[in-house]
Amino acid sequence: MITHIVMWNLQDEALGASKEENKQVFKQKLEELTQTVPGIEYLEVGLKGEKSPEMNHDIILITKFKSWEDLTTYAEHPNHLKVVDFVKQVVSSRAAIDFES
Repeated sequence: MITHIVMWNLQDEALGASKEENKQVFKQKLEELTQTVPGIEYLEVGLKGEKSPEMNHDIILITKFKSWEDLTTYAEHPNHLKVVDFVKQVVSSRAAIDFES
């Protein structure tokens, strides 16, 4: 299995919406990928909790794929790229890691 983890911090306001509003839209867009992008074995989206330390990231995505090829298919899929377009407009920072698990 290949595990792909991404964490983001969001801008306080973007696209005319607050950070909290964009977090919800972001989560929905990511979760919808399981319906349209082949190869996703597991997908979980977490939003920073109300009592979480300020330095923690706002959103985390944990996905699992059977192979590196499946991860590449996901990364290049048009529906994923639509989410990436949204992400680029609302995030302030990103961190990611891919590893065999």
